[in-house]
Amino acid sequence: MHPSRWFLLLLVSAMVALAAACGGGGGDGDDSEDASTIPVPADAVAVVDETAVPRAEFDRLFAQAEAAYKSQQREFPAAGTPEYEQLKNQTVDFLIQRIEFAREAKALGITVTDQEVDDRLTELKQQFFDGDDTKYQAELEKQAITEADVLADLRAQLVSQKIFAEVTKGESVTDEEVDTYYNENTDQFTQPESRDVAHILVDKKEKADELYAQLQDGADFAKLAEKNSTDTGSAADGGKLTDVRGSFVPEFEEVAFALETGEISEPVKSQFGWHIIKALDDTKPEAVTPLAEVRDSVKDQLLKDKQNKAMAAWVEEIRAKYAALIGFAAGFAPPKTASLPADTGAETGQ
Repeated sequence: MHPSRWFLLLLVSAMVALAAACGGGGGDGDDSEDASTIPVPADAVAVVDETAVPRAEFDRLFAQAEAAYKSQQREFPAAGTPEYEQLKNQTVDFLIQRIEFAREAKALGITVTDQEVDDRLTELKQQFFDGDDTKYQAELEKQAITEADVLADLRAQLVSQKIFAEVTKGESVTDEEVDTYYNENTDQFTQPESRDVAHILVDKKEKADELYAQLQDGADFAKLAEKNSTDTGSAADGGKLTDVRGSFVPEFEEVAFALETGEISEPVKSQFGWHIIKALDDTKPEAVTPLAEVRDSVKDQLLKDKQNKAMAAWVEEIRAKYAALIGFAAGFAPPKTASLPADTGAETGQ
């Protein structure tokens, strides 16, 4: 990842950690009596139980979102469009939730030390800047972001992670639950039939016919594929690939699975060009992956599902707790039914 996107990563990963669990924060929107009666300072976009959400903080995060679109060569939503309003609401929601989470962390006895924040920053510097502080400082200046901003975002991430760990620590999955899920969802663990083949792909039928004739005269398939195939991904390996039923175009699969092992097909037309296909081995039949091979992954997924549900339920409780204590500045209250954008177009991994 390019260093200039790491600030976006800080923002989006934190927003996802908070917003994904609750589907949005804040009050009930323009129609909320509380939102219209709670005074909001002139330099704020909202207030949460007398704690202001600074307009400057909103502007910073919104600018980062705009930079994200630019870095991916995507057009930023125009002011007044539904997409723009969604993004604006998401940013306000995030800032409100950050205040709520910070307060609830104290109630849960959760703390984040300065050392933990510094350690996390060190990790990110190593990941994105090879540990070079000069490059890091240059990027701060380029993005017009202060180190205080970065540290605040990192602290919010760590708070969110610790809350998640605390809220979900009691969740577990039994072997019986794993067995039941596996037996009720065997289709998820069924591997379609497959076959190892090789192919040569060219644009013109005349070229395909020429290569087919050479193969009939004993030419080496792998060498011809390496030299002539326009499928560069497989050409370097002599045209070898594995066709898992349903993953290739029908014209290709109809021939690939019908060939005798070792047989070479006549040129076959598809939307990609002309293929010459060679069957390298027998077809492997459809098979269900044994439970023993997937037990750990199933258990992990079921645990994640339980944890996410527990976190979502906790966040709903927190939203209800603060709903009557939130006020919005004019133009920043969410609609009656708010929804987050399905995709910010940014990476969210840690």
